Formats: sequence, C-alpha cells, structure tokens
Amino acid sequence: MADKKQSPNKSTNSHPLADSSSPSQTLPTTAATATSSAAARKKLTLIPLIFLIYFEVAGGPYGEEPAVQAAGPLLAIVGFIVFPFIWSVPEALITAELSTAFPGDGGFVIWADRAFGPFWGSLMGTWKLLSGVINIAAFPVLCIDYVKKIVPPLESGWPRRIAVFSSTLLLALLNYVGLTIVGYVAVVLAFLSLLPFILMTFIAIPKIHPHRWLSFGDKGVKKDWNLYLNTLFWNLNFWDNVSTLAGEVENPQKTFPMALFVSVIFTCVSYLIPLLAVIGAVDVEQSAWGSGFHAQAAGIIAGKWLKILLEIGSCLSGIGLFEAQLSSSAYQILGMAEIGILPKFFASRAKWFNTPWIGIVICTAISLAVSYMNFTDIVASANFIYSLGMLLEFSAFIWLRWKHPGIKRPFQVPLRLPALIVMCLIPSAFLVVLMVFTHKMVLVVSAIMTAAGIVWFGLMKVCKNKKILEFNPPLDAIEES
Repeated sequence: MADKKQSPNKSTNSHPLADSSSPSQTLPTTAATATSSAAARKKLTLIPLIFLIYFEVAGGPYGEEPAVQAAGPLLAIVGFIVFPFIWSVPEALITAELSTAFPGDGGFVIWADRAFGPFWGSLMGTWKLLSGVINIAAFPVLCIDYVKKIVPPLESGWPRRIAVFSSTLLLALLNYVGLTIVGYVAVVLAFLSLLPFILMTFIAIPKIHPHRWLSFGDKGVKKDWNLYLNTLFWNLNFWDNVSTLAGEVENPQKTFPMALFVSVIFTCVSYLIPLLAVIGAVDVEQSAWGSGFHAQAAGIIAGKWLKILLEIGSCLSGIGLFEAQLSSSAYQILGMAEIGILPKFFASRAKWFNTPWIGIVICTAISLAVSYMNFTDIVASANFIYSLGMLLEFSAFIWLRWKHPGIKRPFQVPLRLPALIVMCLIPSAFLVVLMVFTHKMVLVVSAIMTAAGIVWFGLMKVCKNKKILEFNPPLDAIEES
C-alpha cells in the first residue's frame, strides 16, 4: 500500500505493461462522464468519500466480537491484523485501479461488461444489487432493536412494523436529497458512532493487562473456524461497493486512490484498537464475546452511561451503513441504464436534487419487502451471490490487464501480471472455501436468484431487439461513436 500514493502521478500515460507500439486507449464508461450536465453536478470530494467508503465496509467495531468467541483473543487480534492484507488491500487496490480506468456510475458492472460482455455485466449487476439491497434491509431493523430498549412497544406487532416502515422511508428520503449531503452526514455519523469507543479506549488504558492479548481462549472450548472466518470476512468486505459512485466523484483519478488508501487504514485501526482495549481490560469467559459484547464491556469499564452511549452509537452506525449502501445500489441501477443493460428510464434523475430516484425507490421497496420476512437464509444467500460476484470481479481485473494493457490507468496496482494473479488467487481461494461449506438451502436460494438474473437479461435483450423499451447505446457503441 505504500506505493499507492505514488501511482496516480506516475501512470497518467499508457499502462506500463502496454506494448510500446500500441496507442493507449481510454474506454468511455457511462453517459454521465460524457455530458456537460455531469460536470455541473455537485461532486463528492475526498473527506465525504472516505467516510462513505468507511460505512460501505465497517461503520465501526460493532460486530467484531464473535471473532474472540470463535477463536480466542490472540487469533482474533491476529485476524484483524493479517486479514486486511489477504482481503481488504487486494479488493481496495482493484477498486482503485478499475474505478480510475472506468470512472462512471455502474462500477463493477462496467468492469465485467468490458471484460466479458453484456451478459456477464448484467449478471454481475444482479448478484451485487440483490446482495446489496438485502443487506440494507437489516439496518433499520437493527436501529429499531436498540430503540425498543427505550420504547418497549416497538418490540413486536404493528408498532414494530410501522417503525421499520417509517424509518426505512425516512432514511431513504435523505438519499433522495443528494449524495453530497449523504457524504457529509457520513462524516458526522462516523465521529458520533466512534466517540464511545474512543472514550472507552482511553478509560480502559490503566486497566489493560497485556498478557490477555496472548490467550488462545478458554481451555476446552473448541474453535469455531466458520464463525471466525465469516466474522473477519464480513467486517472487512465491500470495498468495491463505492465503485458505483465513481461518476459522482470530483476528479476520481486522484480522489479514489487516496480515499481508499486512507479508509483502509482508518477502518483497520478502528477495529483493532477497541479490540485490544477491551480484551486487555475485561476478564470474562470466551463465550461472553457474542455480538453486542462491546456495549457490555463499556458498562464494565466505565459504567452504564458509556454502555448507553455505545448502544446509541451502534444505532447511528446502522444509519450510516444504510445510507452508504443505498447510495451505491441506487447509483448502480443508474449506471446499468447508462450503459444499455437496463432501459433508459432507469437512469432518470430527480429534477431538484439530481439523484437516481428510480434506483432509490426500487432498492427501498426490495429492502422493505425483505425486512418483513424471516430472512436468515435470504441474507446468507445474498452473501453467497456476492461471493460469486467477487470471483467474477477478480477475473475481470486480470482479464483487462492481460487483454487491454493499453487502457489509460491513472492509478494502477504496482505489480506485473503473474503477481496480480497470485494477489487475486488468495482471496478467491478463501471465497471458495466459504462457499463450499454453506448450507443446501442457501445454494437453492442463490441458484434461484442467479436464474432470475439470467431470465432478466434475456427479457431485456428481447425488449431491446424488438424496440419495446428505449435503451442507451451499449459500451461498444459509445466507444465507436
């Protein structure tokens, strides 16, 4: 990652692996990058983008506790130090390179389309969109779960349903009024949700016993490797989600690499420091380290007041996660329409705020529907198809480096092709291991989602060929025009 800061300045010309006899190429991405109206829109700058990425991935140390429960303190600490280099850094590097090479809304959909054609672009869009909007559904529910401790009637029945419905609509409305506003809200939410952890860490310092960091866990407790690996994976994942906002970023060729560089460091530190503080200061059985244990630890370390603050912080983190991920999903739909995968009207923007209102409505409607289901298997299936999308993404990255070395890459991963293949094979192997050990029901639901995506592509192709609906020209047509 140290070389990452240097790359934007040294690779604004042709790709260093390109044949010197072939001219460098710039492949257009979406209509948004080519129109004058795009330049007139308010764009995301560095600081808001950093915190949008932060909420795409983490939103705070909430949820890291099961790693200790699964494998003990030492392996949890080692995991949050080592796993970013196995997964987060490669994913962030790939996102930085491809988002600057193809700076348009649509992100990973554009990459798959450019590498393998519109079918794979459409399927990537299906996998990533479904996984995104299903995960979005959990965040308003999480917020209500914390509020119900203060307002008990929200625990069940119609009051809870109405609360979930109204909070989802209210949070979606914030997305409607503008991405730049969402970005600055993310900055405020990050500060407020991390403040309890900062206070807890400082208060815990005199109580820390460093030898507790070296514990392998309680004797006789069997390691739960599935829980351990999944906890690390889902706490340090989704770096590529921000790629669907590339068309909305000020000077993305410089801003994206720097934002990803800072957010990787910031996210990893925000996980590791509270984990070290709580493990060192609190002596409890390993089984106590379930989801939400940080709040209990805050009560032990400083008292009930900090426990309450941390629970409020968790609710604010959920809001930030909702806003960031809804933005990515909505702009993904807009980007897919701009490159001709979806009908043209899906690229419509709100007249006053210039936001992708159709994408926001679709994502909000799906997340609302899922939030009223018993969606354990659905969420697990969403994670499974997200993994399929990541395998396709790694493949597209390698293919584009191999087959299109002349594409302008304002930022490029400073490795040659063999090293890049190794870099992608390690996280790919990890994905395959996670997918092999999944449940049969998850495989069935994932197969249904994938089949629906294939049918949808066929339906869109018929609509395009028979001119039933109007579509923007595909990428190849834009390139030739």
